[in-house]
Amino acid sequence: MGNRNVNTTLQGALILSIAAFIAKLLSAVYRVPFQNMVGNTGFYVYQQVYPLYGIGMTFALSGLPVFISKLIAEAPDLPSQQQVARQVYRWLWGLALVIFGGLMFGAPSIARGMGDVHLAPLIQMVAWMFLFMPALSVGRGYHQGRFQMLPTARSQVIEQLVRVVVILVAAGWATSHDWSVYTMGTWALSGGTIAAVAALLVLPRWRQRDVAPVTSLPHVGRRLLIEGGTLCLLTAMLVLLQLVDSFTVKNGLVAGGMGDLAAKSLKGVYDRAQPLVQLGLVVAVAFATSLLPALTAAQQERRPAAFKRLTTTMMRIALMVAVAATAGLISLMPWINRLLFGDTQGSGMLAVYMLSIILATLIQTYNSVLQSQDQYRLTVVALAVGLAVKIVGNHWAVRSFGATGASWLTVISLGAMLVVIWYGSAVTLRSGIWTKPYIRILSACTILMVFGVRLTVAVLEHWWPALMTSRLAIGGGLFVTIPVGGLLFIGLALKWRLLSVREWLAIPHGESVLRLWQQLSQHGGK
Repeated sequence: MGNRNVNTTLQGALILSIAAFIAKLLSAVYRVPFQNMVGNTGFYVYQQVYPLYGIGMTFALSGLPVFISKLIAEAPDLPSQQQVARQVYRWLWGLALVIFGGLMFGAPSIARGMGDVHLAPLIQMVAWMFLFMPALSVGRGYHQGRFQMLPTARSQVIEQLVRVVVILVAAGWATSHDWSVYTMGTWALSGGTIAAVAALLVLPRWRQRDVAPVTSLPHVGRRLLIEGGTLCLLTAMLVLLQLVDSFTVKNGLVAGGMGDLAAKSLKGVYDRAQPLVQLGLVVAVAFATSLLPALTAAQQERRPAAFKRLTTTMMRIALMVAVAATAGLISLMPWINRLLFGDTQGSGMLAVYMLSIILATLIQTYNSVLQSQDQYRLTVVALAVGLAVKIVGNHWAVRSFGATGASWLTVISLGAMLVVIWYGSAVTLRSGIWTKPYIRILSACTILMVFGVRLTVAVLEHWWPALMTSRLAIGGGLFVTIPVGGLLFIGLALKWRLLSVREWLAIPHGESVLRLWQQLSQHGGK
């Protein structure tokens, strides 16, 4: 029976991981065609308000359901599980009404704080989504707590699909009918509420009328605030940093002497970093956290040696993939910027922002390790420190150094979070993870990969002048350059044994990579 429960848990974790990957991928990819349709100023309007929606989405999509599923799983029988769900539902309704009222009535003040009073209707549109947060969070958490992962996974994917469709349809309609960017933004943000309704329609009911009531469980509200709130804040880490940008980047640019319209346009260029970072983060975290179910099982079965080994493997893989992705994006930024967004404006500040992929990947991966041990306080302290750095320094940095200053402050804030988490955690969890040989080999692989990529770019631009202007030609150039960089990095990592055989086998399709390398080595030896 125990093995069956473990297998069910692992299978459920895999299903939810795949659904989360698809949802995050959709959330990143749609921004590219959206920006192409509405331009820099239209993208600015949407991105200024998006963090408010993003916080609600992380609450209902992953943060609260994980916490609620834990409460449900702890309940001894079905009546108790139903009672827990009802209690949490009532608490969340109170929270949702407070947030709804705050956004509805506080929208003009929030918009003034963002430096653009025309954003008030967009903020009020976002408020409606929070009314669906209790039903979505409790429904998903209830089914997850009963080890029924498919309903949650299905609702997550449907929600993101519907939202993306509404956003792109609104952008297309606004462009063809000459709507203002603010009207377009309002309709685009309505996708969050419409998507929430769609997600609820495919989520099975959790309330059963024929279950007898039981005594209310104590401390549910306190646990919801402390444990549930902690999970939500950690899940929304990058969105919270974006929210600080919404209040400080455009205002800081204007304070630095830039005109209002130019500041809005440049903020839209700055926001191009979001889909790029999210894509890099999704890939890197997906590789690393593929080991998370095994890590949780090792913790539950009290196997400290296996837990430490898996932690080391996760962190090594996370750093390797994140560094390779970041170096590749920075090396190819002018091409990527032109291909995706039509010009190379802001390539420097976007390149700086890409450094956050490494730090955010390590924070999220290490946070997964700490969560598997039910340790939350340290990451909350780290998040508070990082946000304080961003809040205190961002306006000054933008006023002094332009939007590039905001990019650096994001990187510095994430760096502060990582330092707090790393040095605040137990020595046994961090010793021996990144040895000096590992860092030296990783650095050498990365430097040579960047050199190979830049050399390929130089050769292609010399023989193919269209690469300087044509988006189609750049697509062809990236089709050549990305494999060159990837194969060079992997080949050097294998040759210099950056990872052990066991660590390579932990990576999806790692066995195929090792087998191919072995065949090539044998062939080369002959």
